[in-house]
Amino acid sequence: MDTPEIQQDSAAWRVFVQLSFVLAVAAMVIAIWNLPVGIWIRGFLGIGLFYTISATVIVTKTMRDDHEARKLIKQLSTAKAEKLIKDYTA
Repeated sequence: MDTPEIQQDSAAWRVFVQLSFVLAVAAMVIAIWNLPVGIWIRGFLGIGLFYTISATVIVTKTMRDDHEARKLIKQLSTAKAEKLIKDYTA
C-alpha cells in the first residue's frame, strides 16, 4: 500500500497568509476606531468583528476536520479493497 504524501504549505505562503490576516484585522480596528460615532457603536462593531473572526476560525476548522475524516475513510476503504484483492488472487 502506498503511503500518502503529506501536503505542506511553503513558509512564504504561511507568512503571506498570517500577514494578510493581521493587516486585515488591523485595518478594521483602525477603521472602527476612527469612525465619527459614539463609543457604544464602536464597541458594537468591535464585538461584531470579534465574532466574525471567531466564526471564520470555527468554520475553517470544521471544514478541515471533515476533509481529514473523509481522507481517513478513503484510506481505510482502499486498504480493505487491496486486502480483498490480495486474498482473492492468492
